[in-house]
Amino acid sequence: MKNYQIEIKWGIIFFFISLLWMYFEKLMGWHDVLIAKHPIYTNFFGLIAIVIYFFAIYDKRKNFFRGKMSWQQGFVSGVILSIVIALLSPIGQLITHYLISPDFFKNAIENSVARNAMQAEDAAAYFNLSSYIVQSIAGALMFGVVTAAIVALFVKRK
Repeated sequence: MKNYQIEIKWGIIFFFISLLWMYFEKLMGWHDVLIAKHPIYTNFFGLIAIVIYFFAIYDKRKNFFRGKMSWQQGFVSGVILSIVIALLSPIGQLITHYLISPDFFKNAIENSVARNAMQAEDAAAYFNLSSYIVQSIAGALMFGVVTAAIVALFVKRK
């Protein structure tokens, strides 16, 4: 565990920043009155995620590898970070949808049906806690691994 303290630390930082982002989205109205804009604006969190991955892998290079790190070492660190984030993501979904924005799913379903984007049954199957937990775990792993690979290219040092 000692070898992964940095990834755990940054996974927890990512978790809290993602909760702050959810609260920001709620304040901006993207979970209710402006929910039609949510699919577009929520993607801006990806930029924040990339910055967090950069700082996490840089922290690993500086404080664990003493300033030298191969791409592979950076990539592995990023993958471990992704696993930590994926493990924490169900808790984040629970907090988001029970405390921060309890009407999100109802609003998303109503909006999707009103715009004729989905049938009510399909919207209900997509916009629910179980679906979002699975999506958050899969997304953390898929996008995290890709982000780790790219960020490790920039952070590596001989």
